[in-house]
Amino acid sequence: MNNEMFNWQFKHTQYIPYDPSVDALYTGYTTHPALGGVQPFEYTGWRDEMLAAYETCYIHAGLNPAFTYRFKGADAMRFLEENLVNGFKTFEVGKSRHGIMVNEDGLLMSDGMLLRIGEDEFTTYWLAPYLQYKLETGDYDCEGFDETGEVFMFQLGGPRSLEIVEAATEEDFHDLPFLCHRTSSIDGMDVRIIRIGMAGSLAYEVHGKLEDSQAVYSALLKYGEKYGIKRLGRHAYWNTHTEGGFPQFIIHFPYAWEKDAGFMKWMQETNCPMAYYALSLQPLGGSLGADPELRYVNPVELDWGSAVKFNHDFVGKDALAKIVDGPHRVMTCLEWNDEDVVDVWASQFSDDPYEVMDQAEDYDPTGKFEYRAEKVVADGKTVGVSTGRIFSPYYHKMISLCTMEAAYAEEGTEVEVVWGAEGSRQKLIRAKVTRYPYHSEGRNDTVDVNAIPRGTRD
Repeated sequence: MNNEMFNWQFKHTQYIPYDPSVDALYTGYTTHPALGGVQPFEYTGWRDEMLAAYETCYIHAGLNPAFTYRFKGADAMRFLEENLVNGFKTFEVGKSRHGIMVNEDGLLMSDGMLLRIGEDEFTTYWLAPYLQYKLETGDYDCEGFDETGEVFMFQLGGPRSLEIVEAATEEDFHDLPFLCHRTSSIDGMDVRIIRIGMAGSLAYEVHGKLEDSQAVYSALLKYGEKYGIKRLGRHAYWNTHTEGGFPQFIIHFPYAWEKDAGFMKWMQETNCPMAYYALSLQPLGGSLGADPELRYVNPVELDWGSAVKFNHDFVGKDALAKIVDGPHRVMTCLEWNDEDVVDVWASQFSDDPYEVMDQAEDYDPTGKFEYRAEKVVADGKTVGVSTGRIFSPYYHKMISLCTMEAAYAEEGTEVEVVWGAEGSRQKLIRAKVTRYPYHSEGRNDTVDVNAIPRGTRD
């Protein structure tokens, strides 16, 4: 079978060059044509790929196509202030925000990146479709453009990422602050460089037009070769968010979309491909049970409270104010007991095994997302919810994120994770509250880039 026929039959992703040497493919994005097609699940193995975030640099293309929505108009800023929890007093052109949207009850409805690219023009990544729905059904003097499938975004993460960006663009980016962006070019192709990353390490994103995607990807690989760049597959990508301490939709929580009947109807009427994500969350695994109400979250308990600014009126303001002022869960990281984890694996050789615990994380090989949430217990009661369990090949530990009652969130506190859904053989796994975020060294927002050499092509 030639490559052309392979690409057609399997809808191989158009964002990266097809590599016939890669056999491990991820098929979860074939349900809807806008979801990108088959893409590599692993390149050199999830362990090797994950270590790149600490040792060299990874390049990840698996978020393509990112749900991208651009809007502009006289009411653009008013729309943002009324519908996002963030503050925008110092939001200048060339800056970005982690945009957060909630409903009237303060439950998370959407989060993603928001870039200001003009005086009254903004580009968003993953805030749509909820942001798009709110704009199109609201009364705003704004024009919106769904650019999903028309643009690409590549993620570069690791201590050599800055050098690779500079080698590829032949431009000095040492002066680009965290959460800022500017335009550049790679081999004559226009791109936008953003200093942002969700894995914790120094990281950048490269954005551009779809027609340039494969050429830019190949260029980044070529110029990054001498810096040890490694391609990151979908398998390893899931794990970077837990290590980095940045909870993410699907991995750590679902959005409370079902709480908004108008939005659910709008997605059906517009044939929105993001509806696939909502449907793929069923059934909900883990010992917490199948009730999605138990899994909905607010930005405060996700450690995003610093992004909430009460100096303007926005949807959910009153609810979040009460949450901040009252007792609420906080974000922590759990380190699971080695012996108890090994016991779960050892039980697979018995007639009465515990529920399977995959490496490096919980995933469904059929391509659907597996969203697990486990009860965390102490003193005979449930005190938290554990999600995003991974095995870290760098730290050699099983860890997870946990939204937990504040009284139990002190580092060193011992708790137990209930492993296994109701009706299965359950295991109480000892765990302790540990540092958060777990990947605490060389963070993107604090790393001294002046200590990093300038990147070159020579």
